[in-house]
Amino acid sequence: MAQLAVKIEGQKRGRCATTAWRRAAAVVLLAGAAFGPAVSGADAPGASVNRETGPTIRLDYSRRESSGNAVAAFMYFVPLITPEPVTVVTSPGSTQQARVTSATRRQSESSFTTTCEFEFTGDGSQQDTFDLARAIQRHERKLKAGGTLRRMLRSITVTGPGQGLVEVTGAVSNRVQTVTQVRLRFNAQGQTSPVSICLCDVRYLEGDFQSVNQIVARVNSLTFRRLPGQPRMEVTVASVKGKGAGNGLWQSFKGSVAGAAVNLFIDPLPVEEVGNRAMLDFGQALAAGATSFTFARASHLVENRP
Repeated sequence: MAQLAVKIEGQKRGRCATTAWRRAAAVVLLAGAAFGPAVSGADAPGASVNRETGPTIRLDYSRRESSGNAVAAFMYFVPLITPEPVTVVTSPGSTQQARVTSATRRQSESSFTTTCEFEFTGDGSQQDTFDLARAIQRHERKLKAGGTLRRMLRSITVTGPGQGLVEVTGAVSNRVQTVTQVRLRFNAQGQTSPVSICLCDVRYLEGDFQSVNQIVARVNSLTFRRLPGQPRMEVTVASVKGKGAGNGLWQSFKGSVAGAAVNLFIDPLPVEEVGNRAMLDFGQALAAGATSFTFARASHLVENRP
């Protein structure tokens, strides 16, 4: 079957605040699609590339100026945790870089913690765009019968500079450290997170598959755990707004209130085992003071050719 196109339809204006907030609370229950499709952003400057693996990123633990890492390389876990194809696009002329700038390590007889600061610097953006065609194909009959695919992840974007933390916790047994949790916080030092996700519903309207009710949520944190069974990722958001909504004081206030409400209803999201393992291994590397880390190869990464 030929690949199905997804037509983006702008969210209609004029809905009352109550309706928007209720939709926001439902929308951020990201259905199992979570962070999605494939990429070649690892080939950007600042990434060491091995075709058998993913990119290798530098871990400087220093605020000294360095070449840093391509944001696409630092965020390479995104195409690893999704079962859908992903394409990564870096904005023209982007100067964005990502660096780990410090590490604080503590250990007792039975547990340990490592907290690393990281920063995004420079101007521009990097976006992971998820291909919804396969999901549409799997549910074509349902959609044509009037059904809806809800809360589909459309994209993840890192825009401009920002400050973050990687918080690693784990257990110690026979002097061996085992990471049990890794949390990425994108809003450190009181700064606004530069990471956002776009979600949408998909419906069959006027003879075409269309993306409707688009919502943009600003992500504060992502958490990965070592637990039995299906790996899951926890998400917290700072705000939720309809795509195209303004950034004025009132819009920001409404978005923050919606974000607070949404966090009460977000269940941990299913992710691919290879992606969850990569993030735990990343935490292990930080705890051990490694000077670099190599991601596993993302099989769903789509080459972004000119």
